[in-house]
Amino acid sequence: MLIAKKKSFRWSDESEPHKHRTKTIIKQHPEIRQLIGRNPYTIFIIAFCVGLQIVMAWALKDVAWWWIALAAYGIGAFACHTLFVCIHECSHNLLFKNKTLNTWSGMLANLPLMVPSSVSFQKYHLKHHAYQGVEALDADMPFHWEARLINNSSFGKAMWLLFYPVFQALRPFRLKEIKLFDAWTLVNWAVQLSFVGLVVYFLGAKAILYLTLSFFFSVGLHPLGARWIQEHFLTHGEQETKSYYGRLNAFNLNVGYHNEHHDFPSIPWNNLPKIKALADNHYETLGYHTSYTRLLFEFLFNRELSVFSRTARSNRGKIAPPKAVELQNIKPNVSVEA
Repeated sequence: MLIAKKKSFRWSDESEPHKHRTKTIIKQHPEIRQLIGRNPYTIFIIAFCVGLQIVMAWALKDVAWWWIALAAYGIGAFACHTLFVCIHECSHNLLFKNKTLNTWSGMLANLPLMVPSSVSFQKYHLKHHAYQGVEALDADMPFHWEARLINNSSFGKAMWLLFYPVFQALRPFRLKEIKLFDAWTLVNWAVQLSFVGLVVYFLGAKAILYLTLSFFFSVGLHPLGARWIQEHFLTHGEQETKSYYGRLNAFNLNVGYHNEHHDFPSIPWNNLPKIKALADNHYETLGYHTSYTRLLFEFLFNRELSVFSRTARSNRGKIAPPKAVELQNIKPNVSVEA
């Protein structure tokens, strides 16, 4: 059966959906406040993953390109994805009390990811929490032209995931109320370019190829790339945020517990499962995913899912949406055990 292409995001005139549940959970389970804090031991995870990627780049500097691609897909993607989550933790200042130490830790985690992004991510990510779905403030929200370009084509969605870092890199430039370029941005660029230059000088082009492929696979056409679909795509009706309770949370550092994270962004990664354990009555009725691989294939081949399968809101949800919008609920049969 031919599935009509969507022409718009699902629009909502309500504010982001997490604040109300947070207040309710805190009222019923005040002990959750004890989970708020920092985890300085995350710096050791950063050091391990950065060291692993440097050692792998050295070990692969003289091998055939297909070995580099396999290693990047099977090893490097996991290390880089963990580093990206560590940058996420740094953006919430969940490693150290001192904000500058978190910034430097983010830049350390950024090194094998090739593109200098940790400082800019630190600037715009908190807006995603406060204004989820507001295009002018949420860099996680696709462009309208981006969604129209890809829509529900299987090939297009595969290319969208493969080149997801490119699309993501363009989005921050549209954001309002955020100053992307400052002294810290220049430091991030200087540190990153110095690292890349040292890798080229001492290890050569194949080492750069390994690091680049590892980065693209870590956030793109890979089971780990299904995380971007899991978090906020409309795979469960109008529910905007979904959690993932699967084995790859070991590499995600539990950021798969995404409803829990959005409800309590001041709680570090190691305590996110404890939120669900304490307040499971608020999460057991929500849709969730248990398999990134299954979700990846569902996204690619289910024509009811497109890049338009997101909820958008304008002006922080205070202005009613345009009249000519698509309000169809999207309820594909994805990896759900709810």
